[in-house]
Amino acid sequence: MTSVRPKLKPDQPKAVTAWDTLTGKVVWMAGDGSWSDDPQRIGVFTGDEAEARLKDAEAQEGTVTDPYFMQVTETGAVDGRETLRENIRANGPTVHPEFQKVPK
Repeated sequence: MTSVRPKLKPDQPKAVTAWDTLTGKVVWMAGDGSWSDDPQRIGVFTGDEAEARLKDAEAQEGTVTDPYFMQVTETGAVDGRETLRENIRANGPTVHPEFQKVPK
């Protein structure tokens, strides 16, 4: 399963994000290749390494659902055209405070 998203240039810092298939939580690939629901652990990848990480994530379809690149800064902060969407995914729904994630 994939969605159409903006194409990022090879040298643009990116993170790999998906949904945990079992829980439905938003997860990000950490620098070591594991999955985390903690946005502080976002791995930042560029170039061939980023492409390899996305292929690895796609091979884990079943553990995670719909992995894709999101644009980030070199420090892993959400960046670019989809900033609002990715911030909502990271911080929880905007409809009511009781549904927002509690900071760790």
